[in-house]
Amino acid sequence: MVSQEVSQLLGKLLLEKSDSRPRVTNDNLFSESQFKTLKYHPEFPDRFGSFEEAREFIRAFVAWYNHEHHHEGIKLLTPAVVHSGRSEEVLAARSVTMDRAHGRNPERFARGKLAARGGLDQPSSNPCQSARHPA
Repeated sequence: MVSQEVSQLLGKLLLEKSDSRPRVTNDNLFSESQFKTLKYHPEFPDRFGSFEEAREFIRAFVAWYNHEHHHEGIKLLTPAVVHSGRSEEVLAARSVTMDRAHGRNPERFARGKLAARGGLDQPSSNPCQSARHPA
C-alpha cells in the first residue's frame, strides 16, 4: 500500500486507503472478515469465466451476506434486520422460543436458562460510522 502505483490507482478509483485505524467501522478488519466469508463460501468458484459472471456472483453474495447470513458480532442477526430497526423484535421472539424450549426440555440446556441479552448498537445515519465508535 506504499507504492506510488497503488496510491495512484486508489485515487483514480476514488477509493480511500485505510491505515488500520482502531475503532473505525470502515477499517481493514471488517473488509478482511467479509473477504474470508466470501472466499470460504461453498459456492465461491476457483475461477470466474468472465467479468460479468464475477459481478453476478458478488451481487448474489452481498444479498446473501446482508439478508441471510447470521453474524456472530451482532447476536446472530442479519445486517438487514439490524438496519431495519427490527433487532429488538427478533431478539424478543428468539427469547420466547428459547424459553419455551427450556420449559419443555431443561436438561438440554447445560447452563440453565440463557442469560439476559444486552442491547445492540443502533445503526448510524452515516453508514460508515458506528454508533459505538463515532469518527
